[in-house]
Amino acid sequence: MKSVKLNNGISMPMLGYGVFRVEDGKELADKVYFAIEQGYRSIDTAAIYGNEASVGEGINRAIEAGVVKREELFVTSKVWNAGLTFEQTKAAYAESLEKMQLDYLDLYLIHWPGKDRFKEPYRALEELYKDEKVKGIGVSNFQVHHLEELLSTASIVPAVNQVEFHPRLIQEELRVYTDRKGILLEAWSPLMNGELLAHPLLQELSSKYGKSLAQIVLRWDIEHGVITIPKSMTDSRIIENKDIFDFEIEPADMERLDQLDDGTRSGPHPDEFDF
Repeated sequence: MKSVKLNNGISMPMLGYGVFRVEDGKELADKVYFAIEQGYRSIDTAAIYGNEASVGEGINRAIEAGVVKREELFVTSKVWNAGLTFEQTKAAYAESLEKMQLDYLDLYLIHWPGKDRFKEPYRALEELYKDEKVKGIGVSNFQVHHLEELLSTASIVPAVNQVEFHPRLIQEELRVYTDRKGILLEAWSPLMNGELLAHPLLQELSSKYGKSLAQIVLRWDIEHGVITIPKSMTDSRIIENKDIFDFEIEPADMERLDQLDDGTRSGPHPDEFDF
């Protein structure tokens, strides 16, 4: 797995295993274990997903079985910051650790900006980081104006901004801004819930490169320097999704994929979603 350095010097895998909209339970724990067994070292969850316990079970089972050491994993969760105070945010972090049965997280994110609901929670994240209770902190679904507002008072620049990102939503202005600020983008819904996979251009490139349609999109993420966290509960696809580091997409084909951008979202717009 290729890794990238965050702005605080820690390494984060460019490819991870996402668990959005996956029900808590034994099946998820089994899939997390399987993903780790297959070489995934980054696991992404969130408090609002309601599945941190099963994610933690899969992680701890893999550690106990000797498949991986805790320090070799990169575990992310997110705080659902709907009106949380400074102290409530710190308590939410402790609750996530308790559910996952972990001593620390590698990355903890503010899940949505909301209408100015992120400053107090982010201040709590900064304290958690300064107290060395979390390895890195960041945000999710922040647009440029949210980041500008955050950075006007923050003492720590977010390491990561996790956003919806795929060929139909390339977020060019945001990518330019975060690159300038040293914030790495991470793609959620990289396959647009599967909607992208019927596009003729992807079918053409799949044939050209001898890779699946999903692998083309995930490789496109990587070549843009964007971390990606595809979700699957199918063993063959979990294996397939990680097999993207043995080829490159030609610059002309990268540009053709970029030109699919029409601003289409599969999730809510951050300026309109106020949970």
